Amino acid sequence: MYLKVKRVIDMILSFTGLMILSPVFLLLIVGIKLDSKGPVLFKQKRVGINKTYFHILKFRTMRIDTPKDTPTHLLENPEQYITKMGKFLRKTSLDELPQIWNIFIGQMSIIGPRPALWNQYDLIAERDKYGANNVPPGLTGWAQINGRDELPIEVKAKLDGEYVQKIGFIMDAMCFFGTILSVIKSDGVVEGGTGSKQQEKRTKETG
Repeated sequence: MYLKVKRVIDMILSFTGLMILSPVFLLLIVGIKLDSKGPVLFKQKRVGINKTYFHILKFRTMRIDTPKDTPTHLLENPEQYITKMGKFLRKTSLDELPQIWNIFIGQMSIIGPRPALWNQYDLIAERDKYGANNVPPGLTGWAQINGRDELPIEVKAKLDGEYVQKIGFIMDAMCFFGTILSVIKSDGVVEGGTGSKQQEKRTKETG
């Protein structure tokens, strides 16, 4: 029952967000175009509810000559590919804003497990143990406010499972406001690496 209510909330908030943040979108689009050559948006194949696929949207943060289909952490020197505007977008998490559209059309939710890359088979399999692949993926979630990029796969999947077990308005509210605090503090962001707790991969785009 809550999932139906959650979808209505997602639609209302995402539509409101698109309207209110349209000036911000415009400013960021101009900044990206002035900073480097290439498209404004980056599309990446991700795993959605029940392991279906969709293309997540992000503002492009890397140069167009970045090796394709290579996770940031596998690049020899990821910093050389990240644009000046891209560093700002990643630090503030503003590169994720286009996902409001993914939420509006029903591919994602505001709160839920972060969608895995299509080839993150280990994370997908680990989430299967907890039923975390059976709920809509989110813009942010329980794992994101409890470690973000620093979490090893096993811990991240377990936290996603905890979210599924406790899913409800209170849990979503905790994740929402916890995310705001985490973004302000830049908690758990490990650019181009696996984090101090190792193993978990940075899933930022490489193109």
